[in-house]
This record gives sequence, structure tokens and C-alpha cells, in this order.
Amino acid sequence: MPDPATTHVAGPPADHGAALDRGLDEAVAVLRGRRVAVLTGAGVSTDSGIPDYRGEGAPVRHPMTFQQFVASEERRKRYWAGSHLGYRAFASARPNPGHRALAALEEAGITNGVVTQNVDGLHLRAGSARVVDLHGTVDRVVCLDCGQEFARDTIAARMALENPWLEHPEEVRLNPDGDVEVSDIDSFEVPACTVCGGVLKPDVVFFGEFVPVERFAEAKAMVQGAEALVIAGSSLVVNSGIRLLEAALRRKAAVVIVNRGVTKGDARASVKLNAGTSETLARLLERLVDA
Repeated sequence: MPDPATTHVAGPPADHGAALDRGLDEAVAVLRGRRVAVLTGAGVSTDSGIPDYRGEGAPVRHPMTFQQFVASEERRKRYWAGSHLGYRAFASARPNPGHRALAALEEAGITNGVVTQNVDGLHLRAGSARVVDLHGTVDRVVCLDCGQEFARDTIAARMALENPWLEHPEEVRLNPDGDVEVSDIDSFEVPACTVCGGVLKPDVVFFGEFVPVERFAEAKAMVQGAEALVIAGSSLVVNSGIRLLEAALRRKAAVVIVNRGVTKGDARASVKLNAGTSETLARLLERLVDA
């Protein structure tokens, strides 16, 4: 079995197809016979129509921080107006072959589930049974004052009723976290908690906010319970992803990274596949299930 400390890179030279085939051979050799954990990022969902933050052609983003959201009613208006428009497009996205391949790998007993940095819920909709939503999910809303949770659809229905002018926007350009830019927000009615009248927030981790301790512990346990880690569609810029990579490396686990472009973990990977996640995960499924 190949040494997990050895780095191989299948990049995008002229013979990209041959390089990818070699990289897939190396990845299968590294993963075969090992229990595998999976960490996914935005690149897994791009083929479902959800853009990522850092890929080629990604829009320049200045996402709202948790501190800004809490401190300013105007900021909350702007966030909720854009988030409401984006949620409808976000919710209509469908799992792609990469999501389905990961669900099949779990069903085959090759992986122990998925830790995802995405908030779109597509892994569960694809059939993955064990999913840790590291950064939360857009289909839930929580009250910051009393802790009451709500289904996002019920909040969306309230917003549509109270803000009918938002129901027919001229153009919606979806951002990676499920919101869009809205310029006219003066008349927007911000939803309040129906239990205590407090501030509502989508149950997602904003910039400047920490991943809940219990949730990160669950993700770390999944990584520590495996002998290999596949990282798909993440540039590993976010600290939580790096921490999980380091947890795997401390256990001397093999690491396979599938991502278009450079990631912060490339130098420490056993195999790096510079390729799209949908095609690559589907091909890994074929080879590992038949192995």
C-alpha cells in the first residue's frame, strides 16, 4: 500500500486525462481497504448551480459578519431581504453525481458519512445517512434570544406575506451562501421570533462566529474514526477544515484531495486530484465498489 506521506498531484497539463487516470489509480490504491471519512466544500455543489466563493470566476464577496448582523437592524434588513430571494433559488437546487456518489460510498460501507462545510442540505437529499453540517443549514432558523428553532419555509412564508414586493424581483443572482444583493430594503419587514419577539437568524455559521463545540466534536470524531480522509471541493481556507485535516494527519491517515485549483492542504496530501468533484467522485465510486 502506498505511503500516505507521499504526495502525488494530478494537475491540468496538456495530458490532463492521462494525469487524472494516474491520479485516480493512486487514490484508489491509497483508499482501498481503509475506512474513509469525507469533508466537502462549496466545489461539490457547483454542478448543482450553487456558485463557490473562491473558484475561477467567483464573484467578489463581502459577506456580512455575525457582529454586523447583531448590531444593526438595517444590516438585518439587508441580509434577510437578500436571503429570502436567494433561499428560493437555493432550495430548488438538486443533488449532482458527486453528492450521489458519496451517498453510495456510505451505503457500500466504504465511508462513515460526510462532514460538509456547505449549508445547502444536498448531501441529505442525495441519500447520505450520516451528515455533519459543520456550518449549519439554511433550511433552519433560530432565535438568538430564546433559542427557539423554526423551519425556514415557515419564515419564508411570513416574509412573502409581509413583503409582497419581494416576490417578483427583476433579477436574482445567487451567492454561495444562498443570498442575493438587494438595494432597496427600507420598507422591508424583518421577521421576529413568534415566541419572544427576539432576533431571528438562519442556523448557519456567519463569518466571525464559531462552529458550535458539539458539532465540531462530532465532525472530529468522524475523522478520527477513519483511516483515510477524502477532501472534496474545499480550498481549506476556513479554519475548521484545516483543523480536521490536521486531526487526520495526527492519526497518520491517508489524505486524498479533490479540488480544482490549489488548496492549503496540497503539500500534505497523499494524492491531490486537480479536477471537478462530480466526475472524480463518481469514478472513485466505480473503482472502490468494484475493488
